[in-house]
Amino acid sequence: QVQLVESGGGLVQVGGSLRLSCVASGSIVSINTMGWYRQGPGKQRELIAVATSGGSTNYPDSVKGRFTVSRDNAKNTVSLQMNSLKPEDTAVYYCNAVLKANDDNLFRNYWGQGIQVTVSS
Repeated sequence: QVQLVESGGGLVQVGGSLRLSCVASGSIVSINTMGWYRQGPGKQRELIAVATSGGSTNYPDSVKGRFTVSRDNAKNTVSLQMNSLKPEDTAVYYCNAVLKANDDNLFRNYWGQGIQVTVSS
């Protein structure tokens, strides 16, 4: 059984910072990418940041320069440092990992339960 557990969300004022963390645990053989998605009110889930096992990262223009993803391969963790937060960053943030579990032959998407981030003006 693989689990992704997020922490660190909450309420912050415009221009503030938050740091989200996620740890993947269970019978994990290998992790390809780890990253973060978000889903705002009335919106579709969107990719926010992704980090490969080799250290490459990618961001959409909406968060580039404000958000930074970091990954610890040894601990199966991924973090998201969010700076200069805006009201439009308000969303439920989901940790994602593409990984191979011990009882599986394929790499699959795994998701955390989601964590609320609210930016107030």
